[in-house]
Amino acid sequence: MKKIPPFKLIPEPLNDEAKKLPPFQWAGGDIGKRHQLGGDPNFIQEEDFPVCLQCKQKMTFYGQLDSINDNYVIADCGMIYVFCCFDCNEAKAIIQSY
Repeated sequence: MKKIPPFKLIPEPLNDEAKKLPPFQWAGGDIGKRHQLGGDPNFIQEEDFPVCLQCKQKMTFYGQLDSINDNYVIADCGMIYVFCCFDCNEAKAIIQSY
């Protein structure tokens, strides 16, 4: 399994609608700021690395996308985790929340 070096992703609004979105009203801390490429996933629940359906090997963590705000919240302030198999060109996404 390959490991991608870590990159911090910082969302940048691309239009006025995105710029006007309010922040989280009740969620605190780093909720909404945990976007990342590579490195190690910041699992909310237990570790959950999927296995490629083709080659049956553990998939590489590609990145995670955080909830955006109260209007675009993933479950309960959760995140989407994306994994890929570079050998088989397969991808899988999972969601974890509190």
